[in-house]
Amino acid sequence: MKEFIINSNDAGQRLDKFIEKATSGMPKSLIYKSLRTKKIKVNRKRAEPNYILQKGDSVLMFIKEEFFSTSDPDAYFLTLTPRVDIVHEDDDIILVNKPMGVSCIPDEREDRDTLINHIKAYLYRKGEYDPEAENSFAPALCNRIDRNTCGIVIAAKNAESLRKINEDIKYRRIDKKYLCIVHGIPKSKSGILEGYLIKDSKTNTVKVFDTKPKYGDAKSIKTGYRVLSSKKGISLVEVELFTGRTHQIRAHMAHIGHPLLGDGKYGINKEDKKLGFKYQALCSYSTTIDEKEYKIEPSRIWFVEEYNNI
Repeated sequence: MKEFIINSNDAGQRLDKFIEKATSGMPKSLIYKSLRTKKIKVNRKRAEPNYILQKGDSVLMFIKEEFFSTSDPDAYFLTLTPRVDIVHEDDDIILVNKPMGVSCIPDEREDRDTLINHIKAYLYRKGEYDPEAENSFAPALCNRIDRNTCGIVIAAKNAESLRKINEDIKYRRIDKKYLCIVHGIPKSKSGILEGYLIKDSKTNTVKVFDTKPKYGDAKSIKTGYRVLSSKKGISLVEVELFTGRTHQIRAHMAHIGHPLLGDGKYGINKEDKKLGFKYQALCSYSTTIDEKEYKIEPSRIWFVEEYNNI
């Protein structure tokens, strides 16, 4: 038997979701069976899976010890020397400038040296995150960007902030702007591009169409852009996303004939590499939360320096 006392980071979530996080490898079918048979109780009473936990609630679990494994596969961060470039930090959230080449979360190429592990290590060393004191919560990313895209990523320090930021993102209350360098000089110095996008999961690529195709699960896309400067056949462009689809900026700019420098997926980057652009020249450099803008100065973005030196 194990008892969990619900703290502020556990409160506000469904009971079944809490059990999934607080246990290790417990099948959902067994979770629901244990609730029906009162092997899992809240405040010593039977509870429904959708019960919303309150701070101070007692969750009793009369289940096998194997589901309370003490080994944490994500505990590598405890030994990690954190490297975080902080754009903004307060009691609830932290905005970090993710460098190019770093994965936000574990993937098939890297499962340890990730942005989220560095953030956990940073907060652990500050004394703001103690995994031993938490039943189910860990600091989490609210948004992600591609491995080879640099820029601002938001992480939440507590469950309430995670819910708030995720809701703000869902309802597009957070504005994000990107800087990129594209081949060519767009005819219009600014504009709003609209179209449709279909994702191919097998190749991890997308295709953009001007009109909605009759096949596939097409998603509408809307991309705003503004040319900041141009020289020697390339342009520095600010982009604003009105929709957030996979590879939207890279694919949409390529679709209108202006692929990003260094982008081998939607352009041809053989010649770009000779100029120092080995990866797509794309940075999420501005994020506005609750009407306050947090920004990375262009002088700190790797490809802006390369652009200035051309």
